[in-house]
Amino acid sequence: MNNKVHVKVGDQVVLRVGSYQDKYTDDKRTPKVGKVLEVSPKEGKVIVEGMNFVTKHVKPRKMGEQGGIVKVESPIYASKVQLYCSKCKKPVRVGHKIEDGKKVRFCKKCGETI
Repeated sequence: MNNKVHVKVGDQVVLRVGSYQDKYTDDKRTPKVGKVLEVSPKEGKVIVEGMNFVTKHVKPRKMGEQGGIVKVESPIYASKVQLYCSKCKKPVRVGHKIEDGKKVRFCKKCGETI
């Protein structure tokens, strides 16, 4: 099985599936852009900043520590996100080329190195 993921930690990505609607905004068509915080190639999932929140009930572990309900980002399948080009301001496909002996990724629409 191939455990390769097309995004890396620190990449800007766009959520490509489901409703883009956020509970607190009225604009459903605006794609949500976020930064990849963590990648799990074995599961094929990524954790993206500001997307896919779940509520967890946290129990106080130490004396004086406060418990309660906490919102935490949950993993999303990597196939549901697409890389975001800051120059095009759109979700894009990625190409690979070799520059100065190093393999780099570039935007297929505008050619900008990512």
